[in-house]
Amino acid sequence: MKKCLLFALFVAAVPAFSQTTQKDVLLKHWKASGELTVAVANAMPAENYSFRPAPEEMSFGQLMAHIAVADRGACGAASGLTPPALPAKIAEWTKDSEKVEVDKDTAVQFIKDAFEFCNKAITEMPAARMDTVVGPANRNLTGSEWLWSYFTHTAHHRGQAEVYLRLKGIKPPTYAF
Repeated sequence: MKKCLLFALFVAAVPAFSQTTQKDVLLKHWKASGELTVAVANAMPAENYSFRPAPEEMSFGQLMAHIAVADRGACGAASGLTPPALPAKIAEWTKDSEKVEVDKDTAVQFIKDAFEFCNKAITEMPAARMDTVVGPANRNLTGSEWLWSYFTHTAHHRGQAEVYLRLKGIKPPTYAF
């Protein structure tokens, strides 16, 4: 009888030890989002990185840079970590985004670096920052809100990039959860 009771207590206690935290969930989905974003960036041939479906739209390369710049900033604000310096070509683009094109090699590497930084930022982020308003005073977001809002921002623009691919006759990669 004691063995049965101990076993029952053990079975009941196991879920308590294996609970997934909000950080774990965010990290899992940011990793999957990063992998898909890199796959979308790689799917577009280098010669089409200046493609714009309409003159008012960003080019494909600029769109990829926009995703990575925004994520890098959001993950820094959420975590309190200082993002790595911008690569020269990306820094040039941020100063004149209407005229400067972003090539495939630069964009893909920058996306990889931005998501690597975000994964590190989420992993190292103190738990207290998840529920604390952080970042610029005009934003009023908690750490978790920064991460969720920019996760959504990435999905929005990645969807836009997938339309660019389809307009070029390229089937976008599929999402893996």
